[in-house]
Amino acid sequence: MQQIDLAEASKYLPNLIEAALRGEEVTISKDNQPVVKLVPVSPVKRRRQAGSAKGLVTISDDFDETLEDFKDYM
Repeated sequence: MQQIDLAEASKYLPNLIEAALRGEEVTISKDNQPVVKLVPVSPVKRRRQAGSAKGLVTISDDFDETLEDFKDYM
């Protein structure tokens, strides 16, 4: 965990953001009291849309036919 004073944080903000993106916990304090915690924002999950893969998947016409290797067992 990395804790830094507000005055110092303003000087090193890009570095602190990079540290938070790498997974480090960065806490910014004011008057020795933690006031802000830097954490990466989770990506926004897109809502599923019915039919969005239409036309991307095809099934061959002989899908249900018995395979040549298994005809002896049928």
